[in-house]
Amino acid sequence: MKIYGVAILSACYFAGLIIGELLGNMFGVKGNLGGVGFAMLFFILLTDWMNKKNKLTKEYAAGISFWTSLYIPIVIAMVSIQNVNAAINSGTVALVSGTVATVLSFVLIRFLISMLKQEGE
Repeated sequence: MKIYGVAILSACYFAGLIIGELLGNMFGVKGNLGGVGFAMLFFILLTDWMNKKNKLTKEYAAGISFWTSLYIPIVIAMVSIQNVNAAINSGTVALVSGTVATVLSFVLIRFLISMLKQEGE
């Protein structure tokens, strides 16, 4: 069985790793800073762009659907290979960026839920 979309996922993952490593070096963190998040963002944006441009064949759409169903386990696997210990031991930059990202996520989720409730009324 052929699984389409692996190349797209891999390219997004490697692009995310590169950006995460560059950000880590820029902020003095001995680790990847947000690479998996960037990879997920690239994957979503690229597949959405391909869909809008009608460049997604049925096979690729099925492959991307397959990878979407495995999204969380893939993300957990990607995160598990990153050196979190080095990021935490590098200083407060990693802790502050993680805290800010978490707080912003909570705020944005509440905002999105309120928008959906207003839209449904």
